[in-house]
Amino acid sequence: MLGMRQELRLQQRLAPQLIQSLHLLQLPALDLEQVVREELETNPLLEEVPAAELERGKEEPAGETGEEGDAASDIDLDATEWSDYLSDSYELSQTFREEPDRSAETYEPVSVYQETLADDLREQLRFVLSDETELKIGEYIIGNLDTNGFLATTVDEIAATLGVPAAQVQKVLEAVQTLDPPGVGARDLRECLLIQLRERGYEEDPAYEIVDKCFDELMHKRTKEMMRITRLSKEDVAEALEVISTLNPKPASVAYGSSERPVTPDLIVERVDGEYVVSLNDRSIPALRISQNYRELLGGSGTEETKKYIVDKLNSAKWLIKSIEQRRTTMLKVMNAIVKHQRAFFDYGLDHLKPMVLQEIADEIKMHVSTVSRVSNGKYVQTPHGVFELKFFFDGKLGVSDGEDMASKVVKEKVKQIIDAEDKQNPLSDQAIADRLTRESGIEIARRTVAKYRDQLRIPSARMRKEV
Repeated sequence: MLGMRQELRLQQRLAPQLIQSLHLLQLPALDLEQVVREELETNPLLEEVPAAELERGKEEPAGETGEEGDAASDIDLDATEWSDYLSDSYELSQTFREEPDRSAETYEPVSVYQETLADDLREQLRFVLSDETELKIGEYIIGNLDTNGFLATTVDEIAATLGVPAAQVQKVLEAVQTLDPPGVGARDLRECLLIQLRERGYEEDPAYEIVDKCFDELMHKRTKEMMRITRLSKEDVAEALEVISTLNPKPASVAYGSSERPVTPDLIVERVDGEYVVSLNDRSIPALRISQNYRELLGGSGTEETKKYIVDKLNSAKWLIKSIEQRRTTMLKVMNAIVKHQRAFFDYGLDHLKPMVLQEIADEIKMHVSTVSRVSNGKYVQTPHGVFELKFFFDGKLGVSDGEDMASKVVKEKVKQIIDAEDKQNPLSDQAIADRLTRESGIEIARRTVAKYRDQLRIPSARMRKEV
């Protein structure tokens, strides 16, 4: 029993570090830079490798990790451990802190292919629901989400508008609330946080109890009241608040920003001597190492409390360095696999984008599909054909008469090209577009699929497009 309790305590101690590792994997380069600079300010055992030393090649960016017997030597962030934890249902996002002020920074605006959150949610919904009525209810709910991902109306109002039972709307809403990013479809902040905690499997955790029973106290930081209501110790409440701080109060804001904002790519794909080379665009992220002063500090005459503080900071610094290096390795593996599977796109452009699902890349690099999903969301790659979000390369397929499959994004682009070139006084109907795609490109597509793609492209119907 004692051994079990010790193992449980070890797992509880490591949990925040594992959460940090998953969080760093998801962050775009600009946000990671902010996190690293904050750590440099607060952790005296962490230091930045001077640029001059890096240029001379005298230091390794990953830094020294100390000799055997160091306090963090029992933390092994190998690929197997990461894969195990990344296969869990964690979906970590930004913490409850102000957005970093980047108003003074400038980035060159680039053309980005970026789907909207609504488009992505509709695609996910079809894997969850099959009933046509419920799908329509789901699409109506998705259409009524605000910019933070919250439902901007009520279940009763939706039921009255659509003429369906409120119980059916509630059922569909609960299905929408299982979609990614976690917390989307919530009706208020409390429900948003509870959804994210349930998605992580934290229903029995003190963090869930505090959000559920002490939400007002949580918002006003009344720690003593939380302890009184939940009967939790001060330490348990502190640990719960640390978990809650990793939740995202605005689930839609992290997954999708405005398509008009300047984007800094996280990865770069260049053609060199006929082959594609993938590199990380992370020069702004400071190279880190462990300060050698920690040995002197540990060997000093300080109190046990001081030594514990030093050991904790040493562990934190080592874990951060390992997590960043693992993030680099994972991102490069994912992008190289994408280039391999989508070689025709990189050679010839959008018309040659192939259908591809996350599982294909996961199998290629021998990682869990959720790892690929986390890497792909919110990160961008600069290619010879423009800047794209990584999730752009994952797409469904449509049948073509010669037996090949074609990515739906390619078909959408062809629909747009046909409409752009049509006679504006005699615009083509959806059926006419479908017939033309079959006749000219061999694409087997239904009229209603053309209508759906046209809606997603925000192109009005033929009747509305007609010019007098």
